[in-house]
Amino acid sequence: MVPHSAGSNRLGRAVPAGACDSHMHIFDPRFAPSPHWQRTPPRAEVGAYRLLQQRLGTQRCVVVTPSTYGTDNACTLDALAQLGAAACGVAVVGAGVEDAELDRLAAAGVRGLRVNFVSPQSWGRTTPQMLQALSEKAARLGWHIQLLAEPEQIVAMQALLAGLATPLVVDHLGRIDPADGPSSPAFAVLRRLLDAGRTWIKLSGVYMRSRAGAPAYDDVQCLGRAFVQAAPERMLWGSDWPHTTEAPCSINDADLLDVLHGWCGSDAVAHDILVANPARLYGFPGDS
Repeated sequence: MVPHSAGSNRLGRAVPAGACDSHMHIFDPRFAPSPHWQRTPPRAEVGAYRLLQQRLGTQRCVVVTPSTYGTDNACTLDALAQLGAAACGVAVVGAGVEDAELDRLAAAGVRGLRVNFVSPQSWGRTTPQMLQALSEKAARLGWHIQLLAEPEQIVAMQALLAGLATPLVVDHLGRIDPADGPSSPAFAVLRRLLDAGRTWIKLSGVYMRSRAGAPAYDDVQCLGRAFVQAAPERMLWGSDWPHTTEAPCSINDADLLDVLHGWCGSDAVAHDILVANPARLYGFPGDS
């Protein structure tokens, strides 16, 4: 059994060589949570994550600093050192971060900055101005901005998002309610951003707003397929392990990959989403 992952079933279809989990987190008790964080973090170390990789067949990953650690990226950097060239990171920093700190993060394997409008942050309320400032700082390094926001926030910030100095990566299907699906105003905004060619969507967190639930998450099918059909060349898949938004050990990661394969419709599209797209965005060597 894999910690923080339910079930032991095999994948319905094996993933291609070089497959990347483009969104996961490491929680290590050697690193203290930020004082602002009120919940006890799980124990989800690199060794446990490697068990998930063995189960799924993924070989690459993107370690995203969780809100738990505030702007302290030490846990993520430690994980990157353990995982080596098969991993890169997305960090969390304050709006006043210095270029020297960004250079240090880049040398350790960080390739983007996450700006979170949903979870509690160590600085308090995240603002559009902060998003703009961090995008300008990240542009110097050729990084992207990773956005976690509610659908209504995406709609409200659409002009800002369209004009960012960096590529934009949107977390968790834009957190769009499956009941709204492609008719959601946020989907329309994201579709325009996709059409402009500098936005990527993470096909992750399929369980977060699903009412139908596992294993197929039937109510999210229309939304997921619509994103894949809109721009398969800029879709990414992530497990979001260890699934801290859900009850412990309630998410079967094999189910999540099976759902993705259903959305893709072909091995070629699955290869793009799991291998070629992350190789291109994050700079992994090999097939792009």
